Amino acid sequence: MSHIAQPDQPFEPTPEEMASALADLEHLANHNAAATAAAVPPRPVASGETKRVRKLRAEVAEAHLLTGLQDDDAPLLLDTAKVRKRRKAAQEAARLHTLAQDPEMRAWQAARMRRLLVVAALVSLTLALAWSTAGVQHFAADNAPPWSPAWVFAWLVEPFLSLALLVVVGARAYLGTRGQPLNNRKLVRIEGLFLGLTLAMNAWPYLPLVAADFSLSRLVLHVLGPIVAVAVVTALPIILAAFASLAHGPTSTPTTPSYRANAANLHKLTDQARRLIATGHLSADSGADKFRRALGCGMDTARAVRDTLRNDPT
Repeated sequence: MSHIAQPDQPFEPTPEEMASALADLEHLANHNAAATAAAVPPRPVASGETKRVRKLRAEVAEAHLLTGLQDDDAPLLLDTAKVRKRRKAAQEAARLHTLAQDPEMRAWQAARMRRLLVVAALVSLTLALAWSTAGVQHFAADNAPPWSPAWVFAWLVEPFLSLALLVVVGARAYLGTRGQPLNNRKLVRIEGLFLGLTLAMNAWPYLPLVAADFSLSRLVLHVLGPIVAVAVVTALPIILAAFASLAHGPTSTPTTPSYRANAANLHKLTDQARRLIATGHLSADSGADKFRRALGCGMDTARAVRDTLRNDPT
């Protein structure tokens, strides 16, 4: 009966089996090394192709490409953001100038300025009359005790004089702004009467023969309000009459070249460009910048000349 190994007994290879396994592994390693050597191509023989040579070749190729691109004027024809902004501002200024020459716009501007001046004059007149209120109160009170009936009512003298004067001046000013100046002699005399009374009441207590202690500065200070009021009332009708006689028609001499002048100049420059092309100093396919330098004109005019020649080369 043959001996059968038990399942729990460990396996131990014989020396012959170990030698065979090692031989198989060595044969497999030699086979893989040969396959790897066959797959890798042989290293090329050094021919001077260094990193420096490759870098110089790239620089030369780049220089040739840049030389060809620099002859193209297409980038020069593009407007930058700054140029477009400046051109927009120039066109807006030109349109505003043209609008300012329109008769309706000039009439509107004159009416606006006239109303502004009338308002400023009336405000100045009101302040001047308010300034003289204290002087008139001092004259009307006549040394009455403070807060007595005479002292209190003295403060009302200048206001009702001023209100009456403002009624006349306001009516004349408003009618003057409407193109209907009011130059009635009675109204002019009423204005003079009110202003004369205000001036006299302000100046009387401070005159040289009336004041106990005369002071020129006090006299000037108290007559300042009435003098300003007289000046405003005198100057306002003259100013309004000048506004009423304004002519709002267009200006007689144009400030910008006419369309015919621009067309003649463009035709002249186009003929000059044709002569330059015929002599070989300029090419019809050149960019607008070359036309500008050759003709000594602006970029917009150069574009117009270039487009004219391209559309009608004859």
